[in-house]
Amino acid sequence: MRALCLLLAFALGLAMIAPASAAPVRLKDLVEFDGVRSNDLVGYGLVVGLNGTGDGLRNSPFTEEIMTNVLERLGVNVTGEQFRPRNVAAVLVTAKLPPFARAGTPIDVTVSAIGDASSLLGGTLVMTPLNAADGSIYAVAQGTIIAGGATAQGAAAEVTQGVPTSGAIPSGATVEREVAFDFAGLTSLRLALRTPDFTTAARIESAVNASFGRPVAVMLDAGTVRVDISATGQRSPAHALGVIENVLVEPERRARVVVDQRSGTIVMGEDVRISRVAVSQGNLTLRIEEVPVAVQPNPFSEGETIVVPRSRAGIEEEPGIGLAEIRSGSSLSEVVAGLNALGVSPRDMIDILKTIKASGALHAEFVVR
Repeated sequence: MRALCLLLAFALGLAMIAPASAAPVRLKDLVEFDGVRSNDLVGYGLVVGLNGTGDGLRNSPFTEEIMTNVLERLGVNVTGEQFRPRNVAAVLVTAKLPPFARAGTPIDVTVSAIGDASSLLGGTLVMTPLNAADGSIYAVAQGTIIAGGATAQGAAAEVTQGVPTSGAIPSGATVEREVAFDFAGLTSLRLALRTPDFTTAARIESAVNASFGRPVAVMLDAGTVRVDISATGQRSPAHALGVIENVLVEPERRARVVVDQRSGTIVMGEDVRISRVAVSQGNLTLRIEEVPVAVQPNPFSEGETIVVPRSRAGIEEEPGIGLAEIRSGSSLSEVVAGLNALGVSPRDMIDILKTIKASGALHAEFVVR
């Protein structure tokens, strides 16, 4: 039935995916380890070396201010001077400080213009400190920007591809300060499920206890499992996590149907069920056609040509599906296969599924994008 359903779906232009049974997944792909997380960094800097595509300092006075500060730090006195270059731009620099990053570790940064610069292509970011939410500096960024787009301009036309006002610097920042976290001193650790579910949490508890051969994990709620590190018998929390993150668990999934109205895609889970319901669907098409008629005056008369409006209107009912009954307990893949066999278009099928959900017969979470 599943093979027939997929064959009919693609033959009629419907992209439908009916996933197979859930396979065991590594624990590291299901949970987040409490305390093991990245931190966001942000900084305000200056990009130089642009080919006339920088900020207009009249419209972006903050660019002139930061440029003055940079030059004065380098020993250049520019007090009272007027700057009007077009090769500099003020930018915001963002990055993520990964967990356990040590001093000297390179990290990637993203650079985005905040003024009226038209492109950052070919620019160089001047040394910029990156701050965390606590206001402390944790990294310093500098380097040549790889812009994500291009702009071409002629005398009367301009074309832009991508976003030239934003770019990246791979390994463009260096960690200068480490986040204080005594990971080695932990005696217990919480596993936070990315998708909270009581069944999945219970399976994680059982799988972790089975891997150590003793009760070391306790399910606290649908989204949290606590592991007693001291009871695992490992030399350190790092060794314990090295074992825990590779434990295989079969996650439990909620019944869910996701449809994309733009592309006509339907993605469904195998646990979706439909109660007994009857479906009838048809399309009405309204057609209005304007056929104006020109009325000419008699020869050698003083009359004028008059355009007489004439319209043709009609309503046509396209063939749809008659009253079709869906038996109780049917899977959604069987329903879609049946609708495909009746020649229902992908757009109409999405409308039918939405209506079945509104009637309360579709027992699944329905997501429309």
